[in-house]
Amino acid sequence: MLGLPGAIATMLVPPLLAAAALSTGLAGAGLVIFPRALVALRRWAEWNRRRAAGLLGVPVSSRYVSLSQGIRAQWRQVLDDPETRRDIGWVWRHIATGIPAGLAALACIGTAVFTVVAASLWWLFPADAPLRLLTAIPVTSWSWALALGGGQIVISGLVAFWAVPKLARFHARTCLAALEPSDADQLAERVGELSESRAGVLDAHGAELRRIERDLHDGTQARLVAIAMQLGMARETLPEGSEPLAELLRHAHEGAEEAMSELRDVIRTMYPPILADRGLAGALAALGARSGVPAEVDLGEVGRLPAAVEAAAYFIVAETLANAAKHSCATRVLVRLTRAGDSLLIEVTDDGIGGVAEARGTGVIGIRRRAAALDGTVLVTSPVGGPTSITVELPCGL
Repeated sequence: MLGLPGAIATMLVPPLLAAAALSTGLAGAGLVIFPRALVALRRWAEWNRRRAAGLLGVPVSSRYVSLSQGIRAQWRQVLDDPETRRDIGWVWRHIATGIPAGLAALACIGTAVFTVVAASLWWLFPADAPLRLLTAIPVTSWSWALALGGGQIVISGLVAFWAVPKLARFHARTCLAALEPSDADQLAERVGELSESRAGVLDAHGAELRRIERDLHDGTQARLVAIAMQLGMARETLPEGSEPLAELLRHAHEGAEEAMSELRDVIRTMYPPILADRGLAGALAALGARSGVPAEVDLGEVGRLPAAVEAAAYFIVAETLANAAKHSCATRVLVRLTRAGDSLLIEVTDDGIGGVAEARGTGVIGIRRRAAALDGTVLVTSPVGGPTSITVELPCGL
């Protein structure tokens, strides 16, 4: 139940904190004090959030971000934090609902106190002008004073018992409505959390690909090379008349070389070494130079990309160039990469005959699978007679 202290705090504390934050922000000292004033507002809002949640019996959790060291970082955190904007908006709603609720609670108590005190002073009024209370009832004796005072106490108590809890719950609901994020805000925050999580997964996936490629290249492949060399040396040192053993060594040597070739193919399909050596721009330029169809590669400012996205982009471009050379009868291919927000757009266009049929082994299914592995999308436009355009959007998760 709101009483006099609660009403005074409701009326004074929020506007004072807001006024302190806004006014000091205009002065030079406000550069330091402003974030601290908002921290005080945070604490006041958090106390009210938990009080309202306790009254309504609903769970709440604090979403405030701890301030970093340094004034610039604190300013950025305070201004970027959506909780700060909700707190400031709550101040005005708190005033608009808290003051009437507090005054209503005080009115119940004040009316009873005034009636009792006034009725007890009936004897100070002259007989020809007696004290009149409520419906102009003259109070001319102690019996009338006790009856009116006691009746007012009972009436005020009943009103307070019925109305004040309802006012408190109404005020608590408006408090939580202002301080708690809406469904849209919660969805946006969840999307942001998933984006950050996906960025971490992509980085970890890329790092793991590079580690496996490095281990296979420096470990397994080196061992196979050593075995092949030893088998070759063994063949050279065989004495005359050891043709059966020489034939076995020859087969073993050829098997080791085939295993090395297959291992190199596996390494290239996991994380192409050219990406680590030249980066995405150099790797795509090399693809264009080796393409069976004259290809122009236009790589804009795509910024830093996760290793998994770079590898997927490389393989997608390689597949589309191979498809153009095999199926499209094209004379020119244009490859364009651009950055659109948190996504990488890959556009490959050729001037071939078009009519791409995904079910006939044209490689589009493989492109879709690579894009889907990163939650990407693929749009294929290939009317009969051409041209063919394949647009792939890969989320970068940054």
